[in-house]
Amino acid sequence: MAQNRWQLSAPTTMLGFMYECVERCVRAVQSKDARFDGWFFTAVLTTKIYCRPSCPVVPPKVENMRFYPSAAAAQQAGFRACKRCRPDASPGSPEWNDRADLVARAMRLISDGVVDRDGVPGLATQLGYSVRQVQRQLQAELGAGPLALARAQRAQTARMLIETSDLQMADVAFASGFASVRTFNETVQEVFALSPTELRSRAKRGSHPTAPGTIFLRLPFRAPLTPDNLFGHLIATGVPGVEEWRDGAYRRTLRLPHGHGVVALRPMPDHIACQLSLTDQRDLAIAISRCRRMLDLDADPIAVDELLAEDPILAPLIAKAPGRRVPRTVDGAEFAVRAVLGQQVSTAAARTHASRLVQAYGEPIEDPAGGLTHLFPRMDALAELDPETLAFPKSRRTTLTTLIATLAAGEIDLGAGSDWDRARDQLAALPGIGPWTVESIAMRALGDPDAFVASDLGIRYAARDLGLPEAPKPLLEHARAWRPWRAYAVQYLWATGDHAINTIPTE
Repeated sequence: MAQNRWQLSAPTTMLGFMYECVERCVRAVQSKDARFDGWFFTAVLTTKIYCRPSCPVVPPKVENMRFYPSAAAAQQAGFRACKRCRPDASPGSPEWNDRADLVARAMRLISDGVVDRDGVPGLATQLGYSVRQVQRQLQAELGAGPLALARAQRAQTARMLIETSDLQMADVAFASGFASVRTFNETVQEVFALSPTELRSRAKRGSHPTAPGTIFLRLPFRAPLTPDNLFGHLIATGVPGVEEWRDGAYRRTLRLPHGHGVVALRPMPDHIACQLSLTDQRDLAIAISRCRRMLDLDADPIAVDELLAEDPILAPLIAKAPGRRVPRTVDGAEFAVRAVLGQQVSTAAARTHASRLVQAYGEPIEDPAGGLTHLFPRMDALAELDPETLAFPKSRRTTLTTLIATLAAGEIDLGAGSDWDRARDQLAALPGIGPWTVESIAMRALGDPDAFVASDLGIRYAARDLGLPEAPKPLLEHARAWRPWRAYAVQYLWATGDHAINTIPTE
């Protein structure tokens, strides 16, 4: 946060302190500042509704405002979602992707559907803490426990399905994770002050018919967003059969808890257009969460760019194309395998190696709308591969097969709730996995915003051209000033080259 704690600038501090700074929250609401959407929620005592800070209605009197750190906390306090600004559809808090503590890890796992699948005990087990500890820390920081947070997510998923699909309401209820239609009806009425039927009726006005099983969504983000390197990276490194660029959209297959899906993501000026086709609608919330994570849509670009622009070498790059995001992944284990395949080879060679594995060990799928053919192989399937069939040096074969065996055995967690430091140490202990691979996995699979690939060839070329130290050790020393956003600095440095990862294809 800026030195003056009441200054109205982009939120860059801990969420708990943010929403307790009443004067700062009031100023954000009165100025309808969209930068604060998702950081906190404003509840109005007289109307019993809660809104995002940028709600377009006339701001309420200050004495009638109350501030909550989560939608779940506002709902637990008896407030319902505003029908005008739809706070449930605002970007998520950047806190959960920028931190590696218990609360942040728990929030990432809740978004990934762990509570709905395994309950609070399952969440606690994955985190390595007791149920009581998890509940106490979430309640202390977010004003709601894991069940309430998962309930808020179910309500949001239900609204999406009600408004974007033609599913029967009973199917919507169970697909959203509710145990009964009655609970579904009561929750929707309580959170949105409308029945499920009324929600659908309002949404259908002016809507267009969609193909069965297809859901169209708008994924919000905090502006600015420069999509060139984000989509360019995913497209240029895409594995044939698993990923493709078609008709202006990045498309890929998704392996999900209850089946599989295909997603098409298209950058638009104020949102990402998302088209999802799922074999099981219960995977909707999880698919959305993973797509948002892959595109880094919950980032706070103002906070990131303000800090990085303090370096006079980076400042012109940021001014030219602000809001760069870190291209991540929908599956940590998949990316780890691809990172090893990409060691010391070109992007094209890495794609070829990955494609061979997909064709030999991936699961075939049908894609009537495009050219996708497979899901990326499971780790247990890859564990059966014959190293002699791999067309690269023996040492790298050993690295790959050891990594796959470790991942298949569940010995390293690269999922949404992983412990970043522990995963780094475990990866570094494997034969043939050095700093470049560890930091690449930390940046794109674990989602650590401070990961830094100092030895990457593209980074070294950029450093040389910009007058930065080229050798890894002095470059790391210079990059201390970029912490905790060094992964974003990587994107700005990479963007100085003419590699295909920096541009979106025109066709």
